[in-house]
Amino acid sequence: MSGSRPEAGHVVVVGAGIAGLAAAHGLLERGAGVTVLEASDRVGGKLLPGEIAGARVDLGAESLLARRPEAVALARQVGLADRLQPPATATASLWTRGALRPMPKGHVMGVPGTAAALSGVLSDEGLARIERDADLPRTEVGDDVAVGEYVAARVGREVVDRLVEPLLGGVYAGDAYRISMRSAVPQLYQAARTHTSLTEAVREIQARAAAAQQTGPVFMGIEGGVGQLPLAVAESVRARGAEILTRSPVTELRRESTGGWRVTTGDRVLHADAVVVAAPAPVAADLLRAEAPEAAAELTGVEYASMALVTLAYRRADVTLPEGSGFLVPPVDGRTIKASTFASQKWGWIAEQNPDLLILRTSVGRHGETAILEHEDAHLVDVSRHDLREATGLIADPVETRVTRWDDGLPQYPVGHHARVARIREHLGKLPGLAVCGAAYDGVGVPACVASAAAAVDQIHGDLGAVQDLTANPVQSLHGGAGE
Repeated sequence: MSGSRPEAGHVVVVGAGIAGLAAAHGLLERGAGVTVLEASDRVGGKLLPGEIAGARVDLGAESLLARRPEAVALARQVGLADRLQPPATATASLWTRGALRPMPKGHVMGVPGTAAALSGVLSDEGLARIERDADLPRTEVGDDVAVGEYVAARVGREVVDRLVEPLLGGVYAGDAYRISMRSAVPQLYQAARTHTSLTEAVREIQARAAAAQQTGPVFMGIEGGVGQLPLAVAESVRARGAEILTRSPVTELRRESTGGWRVTTGDRVLHADAVVVAAPAPVAADLLRAEAPEAAAELTGVEYASMALVTLAYRRADVTLPEGSGFLVPPVDGRTIKASTFASQKWGWIAEQNPDLLILRTSVGRHGETAILEHEDAHLVDVSRHDLREATGLIADPVETRVTRWDDGLPQYPVGHHARVARIREHLGKLPGLAVCGAAYDGVGVPACVASAAAAVDQIHGDLGAVQDLTANPVQSLHGGAGE
C-alpha cells in the first residue's frame, strides 16, 4: 500500500456483521473515531439470536472454532468470558446407508489416516480402495485443486461422498468437488504438496497435533447463543464513542482530492480518513466499482449458497433421541436435510432454560440446489420432520417451529479462490485508507472473520503483514487439528 494512515482519525466501517463490528473494535483500540453503517435493521449478520417456545436459541451460526484464538478472545474482551461454554457433548453421527452411524474418529476433514478409521461408514470396496493410496503414483495438486477431486483420486469417491462432502457441506453448503483445498482445508493442501500418500500425510498431521498437545474443546458456544457476541461487541464499541447506524445502506464511496473518502448513505454524506468495507461481495463490488473497478470485477465473481434453518421445539416427555449432538447427512444418500443438531443435548444452557423442552434444528439447501428453498416455510418443516422421523424415529408433533432463511448467506471458495483474493487486495493496495474484510475472503467461520477484520485494521494503519499472511494462509474454518 502506498502510504499509511495516522493512528487516529475518522474511519467508516461499511457493514455491522461480526467482521465489521470486530473491525470497529480494533480501530477504537488504535484511537480512531468510528462510524459503522449497516443496511439492515440490526447488527450481527449471520449471527442471530432468537426464541422458540420461550427459549433462547441461535437462528444462525451456533458455535465458535475454539482451536483458533480470535473469536474466543474477542468474546472475552467484550465481557462474555463467564458465558463461554463448550458443547455438552461432542459425539455426532452420520445418517448414511440407512442408519445413524457414529462419526468416525482419526480423520482430517473426513480423510482417514487408515482405512480402519472409516469402518462401518464405508463399504468393503470403499475400505479396500483407501488401502490402494499407498501404492498409487503421486497426484499433483499444482497451485490449487478441488478437495473432492484430489481426495477421490487418492482414496476413492466413497470417502468424499460419505464423509468429506457432509463435513465440508456443513460449513460451506457447497460441493466438495468444487471447493478449493488450498482455501478450505489448507493443512491438507500443504500435506499433499509434500507427500505422495494422502493417508501417510494425514497420519503426520495427526502426529503433529498430538505432539502439540492441543487440549480443550474444539468448539465453544456462548450462554444465550453465539448471537450474543455481535450484540456485546456493538455495546462495547458504542460505549467507547463509536456510532452504529442501522437502516443506513451506503450508496456511494468516492475518494476525495484531499486523500480521504466521501461516504454517502441516504441524504447524509460522511467524510472519512479511511474506510473498511465489511459487506458481502456483491455489495462490496457495487461500492468499489467507481474507484477500484478491477477489484469490483473480481468480487462480482464470488458465488454464494443459500440455505434455511428449521428450528423445532418439542415437549421432552414426547421425544426419545439418540445420544450425541446430532448428525450430518451425505448428499449421496438423497435426503432433503443436510444436517440436524440436537440443540438441547449439544448446549447445556439450552437444556437448563426449560428442562421440559427439547429443541432441534435441521438445515436444508446447498449451492446449486435452490428448488427446495422455493417452497413455503410449512413445506420445509414437513420435509424436516419426515427426515427426522426416518433417521431417529421421532413422530411427536412439535409445539412450535421456526424457519430462518439465509439467502446468499455462504460465500463459496472454488478452486483458485486464494488467487482471486490476492488480486482483490493487490488492486485495493493502490488506494490508501481502504481495506476489505469478511467471510468472502479468508474463511467463513467466526474466527476467520475476526482475523480478517484485524488484518484490515492493520492495513488501514499501513501494516500489510497480517493481510499478506491471511491471503497466503487462510484461517481454517473447520476443525483446527486432527479429526475429532
